Amino acid sequence: MIMDELDLVKQLKDVPPLRPEAYERARATLGTAMAQTQTLQRPDAAVLSRKWFSLARLGIKGRIGIGVAGAVAAGAAVVMVASTSVPTPAPTEATAQEAVVEAPLMKLATSIKASGGQLPGDASLVIRSTTAPDGKPYVVYSLYTDKGAVFFAESKKDLPGAVSRGADLADPSDARTLAAARAAASGDLDKARVQMVNATKNVWGLDLSPAEQQKIWDAAQAETMKLLKEKGVANPQPKPRPTGKALEEAISNNVRTNATNALFLGAANPEVRAGVLRLISSISDVKVDKSTVKDRPTLVITAGPSVFGGHSEGILTIDAETGLPLRSDTKPAPKSDGPAAVATYDSKRVTVADVVAGKF
Repeated sequence: MIMDELDLVKQLKDVPPLRPEAYERARATLGTAMAQTQTLQRPDAAVLSRKWFSLARLGIKGRIGIGVAGAVAAGAAVVMVASTSVPTPAPTEATAQEAVVEAPLMKLATSIKASGGQLPGDASLVIRSTTAPDGKPYVVYSLYTDKGAVFFAESKKDLPGAVSRGADLADPSDARTLAAARAAASGDLDKARVQMVNATKNVWGLDLSPAEQQKIWDAAQAETMKLLKEKGVANPQPKPRPTGKALEEAISNNVRTNATNALFLGAANPEVRAGVLRLISSISDVKVDKSTVKDRPTLVITAGPSVFGGHSEGILTIDAETGLPLRSDTKPAPKSDGPAAVATYDSKRVTVADVVAGKF
């Protein structure tokens, strides 16, 4: 069984704390990898991460042990089925149930966009709380500035120092996910989906001919087979390039993962929040339920197993008025040994100056 991302984090050496969205991205990729990589039964059978599935993409910068890199890169063996960039086919006529599912997110997106204006402050502070593999609380403090800088610390007292030192962990893909979310707020949703997928590197060859797309896929599979053999996997077999429903599920995984990332990064921007909700609403295997958290109205957005390779469900709970993230859950799908995890978020607007002064 492939370890979950918290087991992986426990083994990290000499690296900064992970960005909150890095957990969600790693979890989504691992979930898909578990379904696609049938030949990989143990973390040590996985391959080292390739450049396009870099540690920087997971928010990890620094050196990392070979066993940990192998665990993170279980999905690399399938050459990013979790990351795709082919155009989304024109939507078919939605069923009545799908229309009901979409309505709450689209309604909230419209409300957020209509509110206009930035939220107060010049940065968003996200405090992520979860439980480490040893059962102890694990809390990460993350600051996303409106200028695009990203700062992290594993304790409240260390965050001001990270900001003062200019320890910015922003990744170039961050700006691209934000741009895709803004495009989705009022533009062509199909095009915005493709733009969100392309915010992170992939091997799908957007806008290339079918022959060129296949060539890219084959080259990547050949490299993957070589790496698998080096890691001791007996007789690894290349995977065919997904088509049809399998391809759409891969698209949905990447849309959901990158859009969730944008929700953290661009919490201040109503266009970003609205665009993220519209993008998530475009995923067919999504349901939305109303709930409350501490007397606050919330929306519970569940992305079904098809979005995560059949192994897990991804559940995101957001404030029903602001769209800010409050909680994320990963639950194993029925009859699955997929990973399970829970994280809660305290998201609020602050000023960088106050954080530096320790006033937050």
